[in-house]
Formats: sequence, structure tokens, C-alpha cells
Amino acid sequence: MNGNQYLIENLIQSDLFQSYERAYTEATGMPITLRPVETWQLPLHGKRRENPFCALIAAKSRACAACLQTQETLARAAMEAPCAITCAYGLCEMAVPVKLGTQTIAFLQTGQSMRQRPTAAGFSRAVDKAKELGVDIENAPVREAFFASKIVPQKQLESFGVLLSIFAEHLSIKSNQIALQTMNAEPPVIKKAKQFISDHYAEDLSLGQVAQAVHTSVFYFCKLFRKVTGTTFTEYVSRTRIEKAKDLLLNPNLRVSEIAFEVGFQSLTHFNRVFKKLEGKSPTAYRGNLPAML
Repeated sequence: MNGNQYLIENLIQSDLFQSYERAYTEATGMPITLRPVETWQLPLHGKRRENPFCALIAAKSRACAACLQTQETLARAAMEAPCAITCAYGLCEMAVPVKLGTQTIAFLQTGQSMRQRPTAAGFSRAVDKAKELGVDIENAPVREAFFASKIVPQKQLESFGVLLSIFAEHLSIKSNQIALQTMNAEPPVIKKAKQFISDHYAEDLSLGQVAQAVHTSVFYFCKLFRKVTGTTFTEYVSRTRIEKAKDLLLNPNLRVSEIAFEVGFQSLTHFNRVFKKLEGKSPTAYRGNLPAML
């Protein structure tokens, strides 16, 4: 899943979108969806309040080819501003761009309505178009569905466009928030590595051992760990050990040398040096200050 797909999926699952989708559909009687810029499916197919004629056409692979062409044309026309177009069968659909910064990442799409009352001539044109594609739709169920299409006059359609544009702005803000959260989120590899270090800090840990535990190469892990944590693997392990040592220093019955080996240092000298570097004082001095700190 690429970044835009991840964003769109999260937007669709958000309370913001789902609440608006329910309200819009109930208020207008029309379907609405959030679709990627590029799609090989009919975005409104299967949605609540889908036009019955469109539903029947979508079930016929050849007939819906014209619908897919309409989606491609609509996407190109709506990259920068709301756009409404009429398909080969006489139904209107509208798309409004949703942006992340200056980039259009998706469209709010609605429609499948007639701008004027359906006519016999209009149905004949739809039948002829389907025949060009090798599909016969001249039957009672399709005719009935065609004439049951929702009618949305031009001014009302423009008002829907305004509502969708306002909502698209809200979705753009939401998408930016999700993008920032994703950027700040810790990759699963690093989470696993930190957990592995926490579980094995007292052992003689090596970079290669942890990289193997999280199933990455040493080079990749080393570079990613530094980028995400802002510190080297060695520094992170040392800091983890020192934090554990500080807890143990609360116990006056443990000698400093015992604590050093308990948290994974191989020599007392090394432990003292690292502790003082990170805490600004020796372990003994740190322990001596504890009563005043409590």
C-alpha cells in the first residue's frame, strides 16, 4: 500500500468521513464516495443510494466500459477544482479534489443523477450507446430503472458542489494530520528492536544480533535506527543499561560492581565511564544523592 492509499483508507475509516457520508446521503438521496485519483473500478458501485440504472449497467462488463471512460475524463477535469460531467447514458456525476498540500490525492465523488426529467428519447440514446458496445439493455427492468433516476437541477447540483468543497477542505486538514502522525510514527522494525534490547540488555548484545532478530540487514538497520531514534545503536543500548542501573542503585544492599555486571557491562571501569558520561556523576555519587532526591 503506497502513502496515498494509506491516507485514503484512513480517511474513509475516520469518524469524520463516515458521519459526513451518512448525513450527505440522507440529505441528498445520492451516493458519495472517496476515491483514489486513479481507479479501475466504478467508484459509486455498491454504495448506498446508487442509481438503479447505473447498478444494472455496472453488472454488464461491456456496457460499463463507457462508465470507466467517464471516470477517467472526470478525474482529469477535477484535478484542481470541482467538476461535473454527463456520461454517455445521460447521467451526471461530480468530483471534488481532496488535497495534501498542493497534491490532489483523492476525489469526493457523488451524482448518478439527471439534470432534467428522463425522456423516452434519452432512453433510446442510452440503448443505442449500449448497442455500440454489444450490449442489449432495451428491456422493462432497465427502462424502469432509467426513469427512476434522481433529478438534480443545475442550481441544486452547484449547491452540492459547494458542500462537497467545504468537506474536501476538512478532509485535506485530516489527511495532513494523518500524514504527520505517519511521519512521526515509529517503524515496526524499530519497535521490535527496542523490545528486543529491553528483553536482552543484560546480555552481550551486538548490532548484528539485533538486526538478525528483526530480520533486516545490519547496514539497513543501523541507518534506520539512527534516523528514527537520533542516536546510535551502541548509545541506545548504553542508555538502556544505565536506566536499569539507576533503578538498581536504589537498593543499598547491592554493590556497584554487582549492578554493573547485572545490567550487561563487562567491566566496572566501563560502567563507571559510561554512567558518568550520561548522568554527569559516578554511580557512587548518584547513589549518595538519592536520599536528598526522594
